[in-house]
Amino acid sequence: MRLLHTSDWHLGQTLHNFDRIHEHGCFLDWLVDTLDQERIDVLLIAGDIFDNANPSAAAHRQLYRFLQRARSRAPHLQVVVIAGNHDSAGRLEAPTPLLEAYGTIIVGNVLRSSDGEVDLDRLLVPLHDHAGKVAAWCLAVPFLRPGDVPRLRAAAGDAPAAGDAPAAEAGLDPYLQGTTLLYRQAYALARERASHGQAIIAMGHCHMVDGQASLDSERRIVIGGTEALPSSMFDPGIAYAALGHLHLAQKVGGRENVRYSGSPLPLSFSEVNYQHQVLRIDLEGEHAVAITPLFVPRAVALLRVPAKPAPLDEALAALGALELDPDLPQHAWPFLEVRVLLDGPEPGLRARIEEVLAGKPVRLAKIEPTRRQVAVDDTALALSLDQLAQLQPDDVFRRLWLQKYGAEAPPEQIASFAELFHAVEGEPQ
Repeated sequence: MRLLHTSDWHLGQTLHNFDRIHEHGCFLDWLVDTLDQERIDVLLIAGDIFDNANPSAAAHRQLYRFLQRARSRAPHLQVVVIAGNHDSAGRLEAPTPLLEAYGTIIVGNVLRSSDGEVDLDRLLVPLHDHAGKVAAWCLAVPFLRPGDVPRLRAAAGDAPAAGDAPAAEAGLDPYLQGTTLLYRQAYALARERASHGQAIIAMGHCHMVDGQASLDSERRIVIGGTEALPSSMFDPGIAYAALGHLHLAQKVGGRENVRYSGSPLPLSFSEVNYQHQVLRIDLEGEHAVAITPLFVPRAVALLRVPAKPAPLDEALAALGALELDPDLPQHAWPFLEVRVLLDGPEPGLRARIEEVLAGKPVRLAKIEPTRRQVAVDDTALALSLDQLAQLQPDDVFRRLWLQKYGAEAPPEQIASFAELFHAVEGEPQ
């Protein structure tokens, strides 16, 4: 049996106000071909299908068109989707009655039975091989909020129930302990249902301990000040854990079979040199015998010019020397981040950059100014309470300028500040 693990598509995402419909379309076209060529039985999508909880009609169309085309190319294909923290669980689940008829299972919410217990049956999905026989079971656990996890026993004298977290973990944050308990209870149920030789797969959308985040592109999941979950919550008997949320592909806790697939597209310029991927998992009986990255082609280039922040004249020269394909259609023009090292404010910065780029087939997405580090004697800026009370707004402005740039504020900047201050305060000049 062969699985494909992907996550964090973020359909509908914009990169500094540029839409990415073309890039997502190219990825989904490639994914349809890959599912067919690799003879994939089950596609696991571990959350953050959409970039926000209210995705556009275009983003919805991309998802549904992909599911229709994938099923058409691979009629045996089964798709299991869980909600991520960016997704609206209810919106994601809404078309479930239609999609189930085409082999797609979506789990967005954690439901409870009439007695208040988590409905574990709903999280347990049988997975079918190419011949249509059940060959594995999936714990399809979506992004968990504090109210989703099992209620922990409060009384010290209570006997632990089957699958309860061990006493050694009693000191964990209640959310972490509850999440661990949910996975163990779900695994225990899967173990009861699984026949000999059937593997158990887990899915999750969460931040794991020691997980490496991608700078600038991930929304922190903060729950009571604690968010990182231990890899020990996955029972050693689990053949593979397919995770979403972190955008860099990586193993977790040193375990080969507990992995993030990462996002298929670079979601910020911090990922410019990173090779995005999906993961192919080959199962034999109850075990994953091979885990293989399949690298996603990049449809649109991301450029950082210069490679390191440089003085403005050097940066402008590097931009002028850019050689780009003039025949590229506009939707395939590279995205550009310009990195400039400045000594102080540069009011005409954007205009000078745009002048150099005029006529070049490139999209200016971001200007990243970096200020030179200036050593300032903080003792010279220290004030007593009486002195603070005597400060005027222009005094504060002068001191902040000195602290940031290590020099006295130029007269024209002081004059501009005074003009702005009087305009806001409504005082005569």
